[in-house]
Amino acid sequence: MENKLIVSPSPHIHSGETIQKKMYNVLIALIPAFMIALYLFRLDALIITALAVLFCVGFEYLITKYMMKETPTVFDGSAIITGVLLAFNVPSNLPIWILALGCLFAIGVVKLSFGGLGNNIFNPAIAGRIFLLISFPAQMTVWPTPETSGAVDAISSATVLGNLKLNPELLPSLQTMFLGTEAGSTGEMSSLALLLGLGWLLGRKIITWHIPISIMATIAVFTGILYIINPIPFYNPLIHLFSGGLMLGAIFMATDYVTSPMTKKGMIIYGVGIGFITITIRLWGAYPEGVSFAILLMNALTPLINNYTTPKRFGEVVKHG
Repeated sequence: MENKLIVSPSPHIHSGETIQKKMYNVLIALIPAFMIALYLFRLDALIITALAVLFCVGFEYLITKYMMKETPTVFDGSAIITGVLLAFNVPSNLPIWILALGCLFAIGVVKLSFGGLGNNIFNPAIAGRIFLLISFPAQMTVWPTPETSGAVDAISSATVLGNLKLNPELLPSLQTMFLGTEAGSTGEMSSLALLLGLGWLLGRKIITWHIPISIMATIAVFTGILYIINPIPFYNPLIHLFSGGLMLGAIFMATDYVTSPMTKKGMIIYGVGIGFITITIRLWGAYPEGVSFAILLMNALTPLINNYTTPKRFGEVVKHG
């Protein structure tokens, strides 16, 4: 009699979700922010984003095929997302050769040197941005104003966070910050567009609310307390929520599957840590922005958070005292 019983390891039911589907859903969620970037920065936004994607995909293909001697996996979407997010984190007028170096660092050093997707400790796009910020601070801290970015002689200006520290009288309105028509990096401009992306990711169950909401709530509570004590723009919670790369980092980079905690409790601890470090750097650090550094630091703590929050195995004896 033929034995039709098949014994195999879990999982036994496939949800139909794949890495490609999740990655391309993230790309769909980034479309509103990209459309705003095109509207504000015109051809510059298209060029910087397209080239960043091209560099990241190209470097991953070449390194994987010719240095690691493995089958390239560039079509899983992860390299494309790294390119888009890195482009969104730099000025739209960044020199192309600097962008190429950032992409090489993100893909070659941060991602593939650890073994590729699923093995990297740090978020490649965040690490690439910090590498460029430290290596080329002048080029990474000069932003074209949206109104003139399409002109030949585009003028540059400080970001909201830069003015918050040095020239608070030059701050735009909260509506301007929320809609995104102030100076800043290519894809961080519009909080509204990024929140639309969050809605898509939550609706498609690509991410959960724990990380982005815990980051935003921590910053809102921290600055809200300070604002009650001393109601000046420097402590205004809405300014900190709607400016800089907070929304972009909280929604699209802190939630990276590989570099964020696995459990819901761990995600909240991770998010609170990012929020606390971000606002500490913004208020008392040398840099006006702190999101990238906060995410990178909490990426390093993710294994420890996982170890602390992972549930005990069923039947495991827990020793007390």
